[in-house]
Amino acid sequence: MLTLEGVDAYYDQSHILRDLSVHVEEGEVCTLLGRNGAGKTTTLRAIAGARPPDVRSGQIRFRGEDITDAATEDVSSMGIALVPEERRIFPNLSVEENLHLADVARNRSNTVGRSVTMGEGGMTTAEVYEEFPRLEERADQRAGTLSGGEQQMLAIARTLKQQTDLLMLDEPYEGLAPQIIASVESAIQRIADSGKTILLVEQNAVAAMNIADRAYVLDQGELVFAGGAEELRGDEEIRERYLGV
Repeated sequence: MLTLEGVDAYYDQSHILRDLSVHVEEGEVCTLLGRNGAGKTTTLRAIAGARPPDVRSGQIRFRGEDITDAATEDVSSMGIALVPEERRIFPNLSVEENLHLADVARNRSNTVGRSVTMGEGGMTTAEVYEEFPRLEERADQRAGTLSGGEQQMLAIARTLKQQTDLLMLDEPYEGLAPQIIASVESAIQRIADSGKTILLVEQNAVAAMNIADRAYVLDQGELVFAGGAEELRGDEEIRERYLGV
């Protein structure tokens, strides 16, 4: 579904990604791991078409189409969705109003000329509440007063209301208590079980490997491991050297 070949990405003069080559198969959960500053978020931003970073060499392809220089809105219209680490919900709006805004976005005509109509591809509000019953319980509550885990669920749910073929999650467990991590992890696993392709960036390597099929490990923008999640669990040297676990 997704391929990065020899990607070099920069923030101004800072060389962040170095000859990075990874791929994500349709229907799998693939995790990108590494310490802070390894280049994980930069990789997601490059795929999503965000600027910065500046991709100066290499190629990014989605379903065979070159998206290396595509605008963010065009990448989104292809079905690639990024839930950023900051979540970026609207704190003064209710849960239901946040979800409604996703419907508004889904109805817009995008720059590639394809009009996306309500109900096409994405979940309905009823389906979202079935997947995230805690959100239904708090439908009228201001999003800014939700717990960290509930806000993360809302950020993911809002994305799933749009047509999403590849769901990219940036640090979904960041700042969450262990019991809340388990709840969010279960939600992500259910989404994966439904057939959604997921690219997961996570500092919590143990939690990420619980649900991942395959794993990549980055160090200072370079790939140092590629293989099955089970293989990584058994590679003590890689885990201790690059992940600290």
